[in-house]
Amino acid sequence: MMATGCEDLDMSFTTPDPLPDRRRTDRAKQAYLVGGGIASLAAAAFLIRDGDLLARDITIYEGSDRIGGSLDGCGSPQTGYVLRGGRMIERKYLCTYDLFSSIPTLDDSKTVTKEIFDWNETMKTSSKARLVRGGRRETAPKFGLSEKDILTIERLAIEPEVLLGDTSIEVQFDPGFFETDFWFMWCTTFAFQPWHSAVEFKRYLLRFSHMVAGFDRLNGIMRTVYNQYDSMVLPLRKWLEERGVIFKFGARVTDLDLKVRDGSTVVDRILFAQPGTEAITVGVDDLVLITLGSMTDASSLGSMDDAPQLKGKSDGDAWTFWERIAKGRPEFGRPSAFPGHVGESKWMSFTTTLHDDGFLHVVRDLTGNVPGEGGLITFPDSNWLVSIVVPHQPHFIGQPDDVSVLWGYGLRVDEPGNFVKKAMSACSGREIMTELLGHLHVEAEAASILKSCICIPCMMPFITSQFLRRAPGDRPLVIPTGTKNLAIIGQFCEMPKDVVFTVEYSVRSAQTAVYGLLKLNRKPPAIHQGKFDPRVLFRAFLALHDVGPIVVESAA
Repeated sequence: MMATGCEDLDMSFTTPDPLPDRRRTDRAKQAYLVGGGIASLAAAAFLIRDGDLLARDITIYEGSDRIGGSLDGCGSPQTGYVLRGGRMIERKYLCTYDLFSSIPTLDDSKTVTKEIFDWNETMKTSSKARLVRGGRRETAPKFGLSEKDILTIERLAIEPEVLLGDTSIEVQFDPGFFETDFWFMWCTTFAFQPWHSAVEFKRYLLRFSHMVAGFDRLNGIMRTVYNQYDSMVLPLRKWLEERGVIFKFGARVTDLDLKVRDGSTVVDRILFAQPGTEAITVGVDDLVLITLGSMTDASSLGSMDDAPQLKGKSDGDAWTFWERIAKGRPEFGRPSAFPGHVGESKWMSFTTTLHDDGFLHVVRDLTGNVPGEGGLITFPDSNWLVSIVVPHQPHFIGQPDDVSVLWGYGLRVDEPGNFVKKAMSACSGREIMTELLGHLHVEAEAASILKSCICIPCMMPFITSQFLRRAPGDRPLVIPTGTKNLAIIGQFCEMPKDVVFTVEYSVRSAQTAVYGLLKLNRKPPAIHQGKFDPRVLFRAFLALHDVGPIVVESAA
């Protein structure tokens, strides 16, 4: 870890001026952002900070009543807190830290970026129980890779993506690879399945090569002080609202009226679903930035006594919108590659609100880590392949001192449990907690924990749809070929070398879109390429071979 957390970043941590006053004498350029996720919020900030647009000329349209998209968090101690997911962050997310170096925390005491780096100097992730088997922790488990597995990993690192095509990870490796502890740790950290894209697996290998050496302890993984909705989304929304960005909730965009002018495709109008709502006419100098697809579309919550429902494409809006604008226009990608394989993209998460400290004592005593220090705990023997995280408490702003929160998820949701003989997808929150307590070998305290907790499961049919096998052209470029005033942002656009299912990907897409549409003479920070650092490669080589770090003693 870095000494100060800031050596790699060329940025100031001073709080920006409260409200910049930029005047325009001509008609101001308007920016219309479709979707209220982190990509749109980031784009709005970059338009103001780097593009000199007035905030009042930026409008964000969100179909729901809540901002943040998949980066969400809500609930209360009485009804139970809910997090559909939590994104890993690390020190090489340069676009994210560039953005949040301009955004003050909710109390205006520092920037969000500085808060994150300061916090991770205090609360460094170092797992003493990355894997738990038979109720016993495994500290720094060996990867257990065969020489053939290692050669395959090395081949994937250098093989061009075009040769991998739309193949899966399981096509590249022997079956034994998927029983190694390397795979258990890798797939649960990033939510990969054997049938997912070999190209995306390759990108992850390269993107996180600098973390391979500490992967058995989750070294280098960073956390926010609270959940990411409270620590990142809320400060960003506050900053935008203070400057006058317009938020339109319940505004469900259904289509774009696209025209060809002077050889370029332009957005002429934005169409809405609400009866009586007028379409927006887009001016010749205006900008439209849209978030396509959604990994949390059609999500469903259960309860302590009810399992969540499995919904589909028709239960949401994101995919039909993409299909409409892409019909007959290959430059907008092929959305059919992503929502039509729910069996390969679904899994369940669960958020448990604890009103009894017995569970935290069990986890602390088993793992040797205090809440927030250990990171992800995976149970490889679990038929559901369950993992949990016990974050630092409080995890929500306003969370009472006597209430705790944990988050978990399972990748094999159609398999019967080891202790609850039902598929995870058919289980209530009570049954999920019963299964988890079984893997923790908790018996005496089980009844009191179950009586006092609130476990809310969440089924997400498309959560890893961006990992599905894909071919070139399935995802559109940030600025699609032949378009003039339109950009695609979020998780389903194509940015070579960077990896989806990260906050960084959404923020990078927003920064790329803003700089490209405005033709600014600047670029987002370069993607970290650990493959060009011989020290990173050497440490990764040793780790893959289960060789500890080499210590060179002084001749003296």
